[in-house]
Amino acid sequence: MFLLVYTPYLFCPTQCNLSTKRPDKDKVYKDALLELREKNKDYGYKRLTPELKKLGYHINRKKVLRLMRELGILVTAFSHKSRKYKSYKGTVGKVASNRLKRRFNTSVPHQKITTDTTEFKYYYIDQLGNTQTGRLYLDPYMDLFNSEIISFQITKRPNGESMMEALKAAIERTDDCIFRRTFHSDQGWAYQMKRYSKTLKDNGIFQSMSRKENCYDNSPMENFFSILKQEMYYGQTYHSFEELAESITKYINYYNEERIKEKLGWLSPVQYRSQYTNSIVFS
Repeated sequence: MFLLVYTPYLFCPTQCNLSTKRPDKDKVYKDALLELREKNKDYGYKRLTPELKKLGYHINRKKVLRLMRELGILVTAFSHKSRKYKSYKGTVGKVASNRLKRRFNTSVPHQKITTDTTEFKYYYIDQLGNTQTGRLYLDPYMDLFNSEIISFQITKRPNGESMMEALKAAIERTDDCIFRRTFHSDQGWAYQMKRYSKTLKDNGIFQSMSRKENCYDNSPMENFFSILKQEMYYGQTYHSFEELAESITKYINYYNEERIKEKLGWLSPVQYRSQYTNSIVFS
């Protein structure tokens, strides 16, 4: 015969100092995500996924997105856009034909180069204590092979001298191309300059221009400007020309050396070029 004894007390794990909290099975992923985001503050889930895979983690985009939401580290998008700088002043020189015709892809480094100018603003206090607006202009040259910025100039105002300096640097950088090069731009006044077109001709380079005020004819450069401003400019306030110029220079170095791109197989522009060079050397 068995005697059942009723007791009103329930067993509680906390009375025995036992934890009821389950271990976070995703902690190892979260730690890796936080470390990667510390180095790449502009990376969203699409770029962080291949970075995690490079480290040996088996994880997909959906899970990375979920974990980033839980950690509160989703990338913030700024909707503000600055006024587009318009360099077109009419026909003031030679207008070249559109040789590129949106054929942006190339399997040859330094063959197709594109350029444009964009404007930034910074705010400073003058001697009377009033807030003034300063402007900065960036003139970069991009290799369409890997989207690498191969030369650039930063100035306080658009001028022919700075554009010629950037052009000469780009020509020198691409001098190793085994095919005839094409340099593309819009119909801005500087690209119509006689000395600009003559410099290209003297170096055996085709000059190509977008149709008048047609941004899609130079979409790779427009896309770069959008990425650049989204990741280092919008949402930030700069207080001097020097501060803004330094930030742009650092970002371009980061963009070339570290920022991975899906179309490059999740490699940075420099990594992609190095991979190509190595494949040629050892083939």
